[in-house]
Amino acid sequence: MARYMGPVCRLCRREGQKLFLKGERCYTGKCSVDRRPYAPGQHGQGRRKLSEYGLQLREKQKAKRIYGVLETQFRNYFAEADRRTGITGENLLVLLEMRLDNVVYRMGLGRSRTEARQVVRHNHVTVNGKKVNIPSYQVKPGDVIAIKDNSKTKDGMKNIVETTASRIIPEWLDVNLDDMEGKIVSVPTREQIDIPVQETLIVELYSK
Repeated sequence: MARYMGPVCRLCRREGQKLFLKGERCYTGKCSVDRRPYAPGQHGQGRRKLSEYGLQLREKQKAKRIYGVLETQFRNYFAEADRRTGITGENLLVLLEMRLDNVVYRMGLGRSRTEARQVVRHNHVTVNGKKVNIPSYQVKPGDVIAIKDNSKTKDGMKNIVETTASRIIPEWLDVNLDDMEGKIVSVPTREQIDIPVQETLIVELYSK
């Protein structure tokens, strides 16, 4: 699956808020949103009132960028969320949260979702004891996600765990960072998904 390979700080600037796409750098004074709090490009500092469609589009773009998925994949997630029972917007966020790369990030085994995706793609992760290198793999309650034994001793993984040791782990995960493994306790509720997205606007956009 294709992915965005361009500069990510401009994505945060375009949305006008931190999306934490570069991990720990986003918490420092080097963050582009703090240094240049306006949209990128020639007209970035101009004032423009967004239309209803513009607001909906921005929420969709924000969700796509936070989770690192492109348009076709995002549309597929929405179609699946719409097919499921319950609230479509919440179903959509749950599907995105239950991606393997996002779960690895939430566990503290990646400083950013991009790094977590790389950890998965480079064959460092197992699900229920079996190697899985597909970032979009959907985990489910009861699954045990772990770093492979021969990868736990690598300096790169040790540095990641040291950096993320103070990160708050979501309630729907049971994580042991010392062993670099965790278990999916339950499906996350909307209250447990702490991303700054109004999913109702995304539903309105796709329902037109």
